[in-house]
Amino acid sequence: MDGEVHTSGRSESSPDGAGPEPMPRLFSGLSGRLLWLTVIFVMLAEILIFVPSVAGMRMNWLRDRLDTAAAAGIVIDGLQPSELPRAVQDDTLLATGTKVIALKKDGTSRLLAATDLPPQVDQVFDLTDVPMWISMRDALDTLFLGGGRVMRVFGAIGDTDMIIELVMTDDALRKDMLKYSKMMFLLSLLISLITAVLIFLAINRMMIMPIRRLTHSMQFFSEQPEDPSRVFAGDRSRGELAVAGRHLAAMQVELQRTLKQQKNLADLGLAVSKINHDMRNILASAQLMSDRLTDVDDPMVRSFAPKLLRTIDRAVGYTSEVLAYGQASEAAPRRRRIRLAELCQDVRDILAIDPDASIEFIDQIPADVEVDCDSEQLFRVIHNICRNALQALTNFDPEDTSMVRRITVSAHRIGSVVSITVDDTGPGMPRKARENLFSAFRGSARSGGTGLGLVIARELVLAHGGTIALVEKPGPGTQFRIEIPDRPVSLEDYRARA
Repeated sequence: MDGEVHTSGRSESSPDGAGPEPMPRLFSGLSGRLLWLTVIFVMLAEILIFVPSVAGMRMNWLRDRLDTAAAAGIVIDGLQPSELPRAVQDDTLLATGTKVIALKKDGTSRLLAATDLPPQVDQVFDLTDVPMWISMRDALDTLFLGGGRVMRVFGAIGDTDMIIELVMTDDALRKDMLKYSKMMFLLSLLISLITAVLIFLAINRMMIMPIRRLTHSMQFFSEQPEDPSRVFAGDRSRGELAVAGRHLAAMQVELQRTLKQQKNLADLGLAVSKINHDMRNILASAQLMSDRLTDVDDPMVRSFAPKLLRTIDRAVGYTSEVLAYGQASEAAPRRRRIRLAELCQDVRDILAIDPDASIEFIDQIPADVEVDCDSEQLFRVIHNICRNALQALTNFDPEDTSMVRRITVSAHRIGSVVSITVDDTGPGMPRKARENLFSAFRGSARSGGTGLGLVIARELVLAHGGTIALVEKPGPGTQFRIEIPDRPVSLEDYRARA
């Protein structure tokens, strides 16, 4: 419905209750796992870098051999047609680490130096233009499967059309690649450890320490949640953990307020139980004595005696239900069809509005409107709301005699639902009371109030399957709307009545 506000040493106990559960140590908790994960991830990243790196090292190693052999080959080629002495050839082959050096020039190949010609060549590599993926494949093949294999390597000399060609074993290449890999592994491990330590220190300061602080605060607070000094003291930074800390502090404050309210309710229940025992006896005696007033012949006594008897009967009924309300909930409604105008008249009589207070009570309920309800419970609902309105009007600017002070109760039936409206021209409900409407000890509109009247009214209305709502109104004052539906009629009951 439009315009309505509806309601409806710090330690922690272990899960098995055996004792306090200690916080994990620094390196065995979350920070320790982050440290080792960082080391592993950095090592994985280094492995991805290592493959192209070792492929580049292999290509550079082979090109260095080609460049050295090319320099020697050009010198030897310039000595044509004489042939190098055997000793010079051996020195050249030793310097390049090869078994054969050949030079291809003008379409003709010339053997410059050779010794111990191998019976066969196992691999052939052209270094003129090698794709990266082929270079990485050949590097891994040499690193893991190489050793004792003969390879033929050739490539162009600079920008000329001459091609230098070498035949050698891959033993020296594989040995240098293993040394390079070992150096890369140690360097990667050192980098990963340094990175992990730096990340560990940064994360430990930015995350682990605040998380531990939050955990310690929760453990410390859980030991004595009613102690205000144990509420978490957050900071005003903008980080996610700082926001979580502020929410934790707010939750702890709210929990303390709730615990205090529950303690107040428990103390109140105990006090009411003690008072109720004696009050019920006193009211029973008053009831016996008031019965004799019906025998008095005084007309004035005869006029107010029935109202007095009904009031005492209601008081006795309330005291009988106090313990049940404190122990569980309100009794189930004993519903029957009643005339709402008569019940509203009883509310008006009980309010006993002072004529000098200039407060009007207007009853706009048609005489034929009937409601299917528990009369005593609905009386309490309307009486609580009207009493709140009367108190608001009485305390609101009492010196202003020109102000209209009015309480209006109206009702109408739509189908099987009776809608009851209680409206007043008072100051209206403050914002805090509206935000905590129907909340015990928080929804009171006046200083010193408990807000229990609206809580009880809501519970009784809900027991009838109805609704109660605060209605927004353009003018000053407060307006409540109560809707009570009729009980559904079963087919058997309908036939029995028919």
